[in-house]
Amino acid sequence: MIKRNVKEIGLGSGIAILGFLLWKGYDVLPFVFILGFFGAVYFLAQSKGLVKSGGFQEVTVNNCSEVAFSDIGGQESAIKELKEALDFIKDFENIKKLGIRPLKGILLTGPPGTGKTLMAKAAAAYTDAVFMSSNGSEFIELYAGVGAQRVRKLFKSARENAVKQNKDNAIVFIDEIDVLGGTRGRHSGHMEYDQTLNQLLVEMDGLKTDESTKILLVAATNRADMLDPALMRPGRFDRHVKVDLPCKDGREQILRIHTRNKPLAGDVNLQDIAKETFGFSGAHLESLTNEAAIYAFREGQKEVGGCHFKEAVDKVMMGEKLDKRPNPDELKRVSVHETGHALVSELLKPGSVSTLTISPRGNALGYMRQTPEDDIYLYTLEYLENEICVMLAGALAEELIFNSRSTGAANDFDGAVHLSKKIITAGMSPLGIISTESLPQEKMHNVITDILQKQEIRVREILAPYSERVIEVTDILLEQERLSGVDFRKYIFAGEKIPHPGDTQSDDVIEAEAEAV
Repeated sequence: MIKRNVKEIGLGSGIAILGFLLWKGYDVLPFVFILGFFGAVYFLAQSKGLVKSGGFQEVTVNNCSEVAFSDIGGQESAIKELKEALDFIKDFENIKKLGIRPLKGILLTGPPGTGKTLMAKAAAAYTDAVFMSSNGSEFIELYAGVGAQRVRKLFKSARENAVKQNKDNAIVFIDEIDVLGGTRGRHSGHMEYDQTLNQLLVEMDGLKTDESTKILLVAATNRADMLDPALMRPGRFDRHVKVDLPCKDGREQILRIHTRNKPLAGDVNLQDIAKETFGFSGAHLESLTNEAAIYAFREGQKEVGGCHFKEAVDKVMMGEKLDKRPNPDELKRVSVHETGHALVSELLKPGSVSTLTISPRGNALGYMRQTPEDDIYLYTLEYLENEICVMLAGALAEELIFNSRSTGAANDFDGAVHLSKKIITAGMSPLGIISTESLPQEKMHNVITDILQKQEIRVREILAPYSERVIEVTDILLEQERLSGVDFRKYIFAGEKIPHPGDTQSDDVIEAEAEAV
């Protein structure tokens, strides 16, 4: 970028100087001839590859021998589908006898950090192919035609490097291809994007089955919806491989891969850690294991323990602990707030509370972390209403103890409104099945308000019998700053039995039990 700016500034300065000399009456024709001559020589050398084009990093052949599919966890179905496509390259002679056309392109789609780049490198090692990597942004320049030239050079370099290394196959990997392959016509007045994509389409069509070097284009993106339809059709990207967030078993597998080189203490249970990290990508889990080892190093330990992994989960989810400390009154309010969250969560779904803390991290002064029993992908009305109750419980616990609320519940309210909208759009509200586009905003607002008010009443009824117990747990939390789910359950349910929201006993039975106690 700096070289390109210098070149543009130099060109502009040269034109300004020539204009000044012409205004002074000098004959500038010899200067124009000399500059034109050297410019022609420079661009000729650049087109022949003798000079690197400014701002473009030449792609290099990466050594992928150390990356294998066994090093990628939690993506069994994606790896299986990718291997099937790569087998067409490995067993080319046999598939040619059956008249099978080799695949020209494989598109890896999925959230960031799920291992798309690693899968492309493992594909190169699996097929013993030359691996050329680039990024979609490296093809886009200010001047029309430059990107198309770079696409041609990329595929040409892949063929040349395959010949030099005596290999029959080459894999060209383009990361963030949505920059290069976005829908044509969206950039009004700028033809560079369209010309670059057109050249890529031509190169993909030009991959013939009788070429001495077989090239497979592998691309990755997390915005597949932005790609041009001509790029997505069969014959270009023949396979679309979904690289999604790992499930619980997949997360455990990834954790085992990233802890192979780390000495673990006996109290580390990777299955429990995998259960607590729902929604984590492979990159998150790698960072989690690394942060846990860093915590062990800080304490001078020779093994990474379970306490280090608990801290690491909080670090990855919320950020590092902050030095700022609220004043005693604020800290007590935070403690009551988080205790309210934890209490309602525990009563509606026993065993769901994992950690309760009032140590500031990131933008949060405190937080309560839940442990999902299993990965959930479909939500019932009961589940969503319970989640809304947990979100509202913090503010209502403050109201119960202090007779007032605070701004600390703003994010909780945003989450509750979001879940209320999900109830409406999924057709689980009194409105039934609706079109959100044609639904008046006032009607939407009224239904959301009704849902939230109904759950507010429910939370108040749940919290009312526990007001004294909330104060007791709050005092313990203020002293210890952090409680595990096991300790919280021990403190909150100690002593005589208080009616549970899920109890089906009649009021008479409950009163009789109380009298007996």
